Amino acid sequence: MATVTARIERTPYETHLSTDSQVIVADEPIDMGGQDRGMRPSELLAGALATCIVMTLRMYADRKGLPLDSAVVHVEYTYDPIAGRSLFTTKLILNGDMTPEQRNRLREMADRCPVHKTLQSPMDFETTLVEDAGMGHHLPNAIK
Repeated sequence: MATVTARIERTPYETHLSTDSQVIVADEPIDMGGQDRGMRPSELLAGALATCIVMTLRMYADRKGLPLDSAVVHVEYTYDPIAGRSLFTTKLILNGDMTPEQRNRLREMADRCPVHKTLQSPMDFETTLVEDAGMGHHLPNAIK
């Protein structure tokens, strides 16, 4: 998997997320001090799950020859700081002339996408401080 780089400068909260070839802008809404130029970090997290679900469904339907015309997923992310728990509420819309069994199978597959599996698994984090300031200057050609 490509390394994702986040870079913030002096504009409050506006952050450029990049890989070698792609850029996404993240931000906070105006009422939180941002410029509302991109999704919030929690929206990007929900977006990663939503994207993975529909891609997984497309791949599965294509592989199995299912008549899935389109899949739409709405993901809402909430965090309960008192319980220390996250909740992803997913609503799935499947369009196409499919049997109830095919539709149910796709619903099951939605919970098997790699991002869903990752979010369900225990996680470890490792953060290191890198002294080489030159590493922080990498931005893909798309925004140079």
